[in-house]
Amino acid sequence: MPTGPCKGGNFRPGWQAFCFYPLPVYVSPRRPRKPPPCARSHACSELSAADESRRHRSLFTSLLCCFPPDVNSSPLSPNAESDRLRVILVAPRNPLNIGAGARAMSNFGFLHLRVVNPYELAFREARSAVGAAPLLARAEEFKTVAEAVADCTLVVGTTAVGQRQLQHPVRRLEQAASLIRKRLATSPVALLFGSEKRGLSNEDLSHCHWLLRIPTREEHRSMNLGQAVAVCLYELASAPQTVAKPEKHLAASAAELERLTALLLDALRLSGYLKSSPGGSQKRRSAAPTEEKIRRLVRRLHLSATDADLTLGILRQIFWKLGPSKVPPAES
Repeated sequence: MPTGPCKGGNFRPGWQAFCFYPLPVYVSPRRPRKPPPCARSHACSELSAADESRRHRSLFTSLLCCFPPDVNSSPLSPNAESDRLRVILVAPRNPLNIGAGARAMSNFGFLHLRVVNPYELAFREARSAVGAAPLLARAEEFKTVAEAVADCTLVVGTTAVGQRQLQHPVRRLEQAASLIRKRLATSPVALLFGSEKRGLSNEDLSHCHWLLRIPTREEHRSMNLGQAVAVCLYELASAPQTVAKPEKHLAASAAELERLTALLLDALRLSGYLKSSPGGSQKRRSAAPTEEKIRRLVRRLHLSATDADLTLGILRQIFWKLGPSKVPPAES
């Protein structure tokens, strides 16, 4: 009896597959066409080399986005924030410490060193510091702290605190670094280090807006001068980079605040609040603490440049009204 799809017979598996499923068609892959021969083989080789170079550059650029920045790189731009920091050593005594501080500055990319009343012999010997001779050769010397910080809108002193009764806010180094970086984005900042023997005096501190301290062991607070410079600059170099925002009011510089302080002190002497020192230019020791208090008071006001100029104008007008003989020599 015949079998098939119309007779109700059974299929054989091989025959069923043959009837209802088309045979597979195998298509051989097409070979890519060869580029036409180039008339100038040398020009073709140059073109292919240029294409290869472009591909490599594109690949390198894409890979840079996938990897973190170099571990040796600093977040500080060498021509912006770091260029606005002034490291100031007040009365340094040891040439090795001066050289170590300068070496640390060179390591971290801070290139403006200022020295106030250094021991001359120590400063001359320090100029031969290994790896920092060019930086020391450009170092600036000043007679007073006021002159050294004149162009800065923020002055920060360093201290080990100890038993001293400080009249300034004191911040830990890690907190201070972020605040300094924020100000460096727009204006110069001074970082003061005192002498190895006594640190910063009260008069030196009176020029500061606030102080920082390195967190050290209570039993051994003070650090070597060169080490302290290195630790502070490392923290500044590794602090997160800040985006510079335009300030609504430009802060007054230290020179403007010092002019305001001097005029205010003259007014207080004229009123009898402060006693005039004998001999005119000679300063009485008893008046020094009061003058330091006034200087700190002026800096706590955080005056803008506009407000400082306005206050100076007010004081000058008062002196002018009191008569020409009452006007301080510096203002006449």
